[in-house]
Formats: sequence, C-alpha cells, structure tokens
Amino acid sequence: MLKIFRKLFTVAFSLLVISALYTEESLPTGFKNIHFGMSVDEVKEELKKDASFGFRGDRDVSLLPGENRILIETDTSRTAPHSILERCWFQFYEDKLYTITLNLRRSKIDHYSVFSSLTEKYGNPSSLNPEKSEWKDDNVIMSLERPLTLKYTDRKIFEELQSKALVNKSAEEMARDEFLEGL
Repeated sequence: MLKIFRKLFTVAFSLLVISALYTEESLPTGFKNIHFGMSVDEVKEELKKDASFGFRGDRDVSLLPGENRILIETDTSRTAPHSILERCWFQFYEDKLYTITLNLRRSKIDHYSVFSSLTEKYGNPSSLNPEKSEWKDDNVIMSLERPLTLKYTDRKIFEELQSKALVNKSAEEMARDEFLEGL
C-alpha cells in the first residue's frame, strides 16, 4: 500500500511540476486587435476603432525604401494625449503586418511595471541586457527596450528578410572589393 501511495504521489508531483512549467502563456502575435499577417487596410480599420493609437488616417501611412514595404506611424501627442501609447509603428512586408513597435508614455507607465508584467505572464526573458529584454518562441520575438519601447516581431518574416539582407550585403561587398581591385 505504501508503494502505491509513493507512486501516486510521485506521479501527482510530476504533473504539478510539468503543469507549472507550461502555465506561461505563448507570446502574443500582436497587440490588442492588431495581429501579424493582417493587411494594411485591416490594420487601418482597427486603428480607426481604437482612439488610444492616435491614428489620423492615410497621412500616417508611408512607403519605405525597398520592395513591398509599408509603414504606418501614429503619434498620440495631439490626438490622444492621455493614452499610454506615445508613438506607434506598424511595418508591413508584402502587405502583411510583421512588426509592431510601441513607444509608451513614461509619464503614464514605467519600465519596471511593464517588465514585471511580461515576466509574470511569459516567464523570464530569453535574453537580457541593460538595453533590452527579449522573449522568443518559434513564431514571435517580443522585446522591451529602454527607455520604454515594446516591440512585437513576426520571427519567420524577420529571419527571412534578414537572410535576404545578408545575401545582398555580400553581393555589395563583392562589388566593392572588385572596384577597389580595379583601381
């Protein structure tokens, strides 16, 4: 009877430990109702619905240098001065949202409160240094940067763009070297 009790206790304890490890939520794929993969028009519609972003319409949308890159930038200083959000950037690649950057108003919230909340919800960051804390999973890179910027990045698109940039950089370096050799 004691052996059975020990085995049951061991199994129950193991399940408790395992469940504690997995109680952390998976990283979010966006902020509020705005998520990775949404089109520019879908994000604009969501921004219009939420005054805390300070979205003023198409004048906040611009085309970035490079192929298929659009940026929506919002500023709450005039349109939503009481918002915790200060400035926000929504970056798109091939008409799909892949990066959300939120500058938070330091007069309304502090770095420690945001860090504590993120750690409680998602566990300890995968990397930590004085400039930023970073959480990662297979799909998302979320970082809290100093002084007070929260960034969500679609990891797969980011890594794809990074690998393309490395290829282009190598080609540029080769052209530079070839030019210098021809002098």
